[in-house]
Amino acid sequence: MLFEDTYRTISKPSEGNYKEKGSKFIALAFPVDDEIKVKEKLEEVRKKFYDARHHCYAYRLGFDKLTYRVNDDGEPSGTAGKPIFGQFLSNDLTNILVIVVRYFGGTKLGVGGLIKAYKTATAEALKEQLFIVRKVLDVYEINFDYDQMNDVMKILKEENINQLDQRFDLKCMVKFSVRKKFTNDIYDRLNKIKNLKIKYLQTI
Repeated sequence: MLFEDTYRTISKPSEGNYKEKGSKFIALAFPVDDEIKVKEKLEEVRKKFYDARHHCYAYRLGFDKLTYRVNDDGEPSGTAGKPIFGQFLSNDLTNILVIVVRYFGGTKLGVGGLIKAYKTATAEALKEQLFIVRKVLDVYEINFDYDQMNDVMKILKEENINQLDQRFDLKCMVKFSVRKKFTNDIYDRLNKIKNLKIKYLQTI
């Protein structure tokens, strides 16, 4: 069972194929972090496979898995995007986009046949994957006076904090990431330093 501050995703692009009654289904899986990357990959695939009848897809984003979309791209409702998305649920995956390109073979497959085709093509693409578990990290910025540096750096060193950026002058700044499950402890320790300001930036 995964901890609440971890998530499963895919490690690299991969491809899966399925053929049925002359129709060819090419499933392309991509690791993605945001909807901008999703849009870029969709445009890239549509351009590459410009002569295909359909470019159906599903994506799921975020460690909380709350951002997602399914698209049937002209196939009967529920026969393409949902079966693709179902494979994300089965494998507990997020930060993933799968586009299934279909070349129509001249024979209709029916609702059941389409669902099977899009599900199977996606499953074939995911067979080529090495699933990875990533930690959910909170990113913070702290601002403090130069004479407080020793106190700050002592905590960051003791807690083995990953520093992303820093500026040391009369007024100092450190940007760092910390695993979500440890955030409260680190916050409480830093907050005890007089006049230090802590600002939450994002969760990644």
